Amino acid sequence: MVAVNHAIFPGASTISPAERAAFYRHQPATVWLTGLSGSGKSTLAYALEKRLMDLGHACCVLDGDNVRHRLNRDLGFAPSEREENIRRVAEVAALFNDAGLIVITSFISPYLEHREMARGIIGGQRFVEIYLDAPIEVCERRDVKGLYAKARAGRITEFTGVSAPYEPPSAPAMRINSDLLTLGASVDMVLTSLKSRLAGA
Repeated sequence: MVAVNHAIFPGASTISPAERAAFYRHQPATVWLTGLSGSGKSTLAYALEKRLMDLGHACCVLDGDNVRHRLNRDLGFAPSEREENIRRVAEVAALFNDAGLIVITSFISPYLEHREMARGIIGGQRFVEIYLDAPIEVCERRDVKGLYAKARAGRITEFTGVSAPYEPPSAPAMRINSDLLTLGASVDMVLTSLKSRLAGA
């Protein structure tokens, strides 16, 4: 349990959520992309970011590798460290949502419990879980970094899909079969799911 510091008092902005929504012309949300390494999460995240920006919506991508190079560079891949990785990312996403932005995250986030924790931090109304579903053999063929081969050779431990589990979402907001759909079609699907949020304040 985290100790409560009674000398800390959260600040309060003078700008209301409604004013931010009117300014940005959308309701904030976190699009949480989950799936195996190689399922296309980062590719979709950046393509979606570009489409949203072209439509005039303020958004940003929180990518797993980028975050682990900076904010979470002190974390490994044991289950407890994966949990802390997701907790920190969810807290950052929640802060960005509070600022009015649309956040797109690209994280394997293999455990159901950890994704539910993220939902709780971000808020159920803002959390949009999208599962990129691709067979592991397809993910391995796409693996230009050779991570799966290294994991199967024992050179990488705690690798999701090989030496660590992946727990698919039981009821995601959307499932995208990324081995069958084009990138453009996948982006269109996500935009359709966000349509009500992009209609303005």
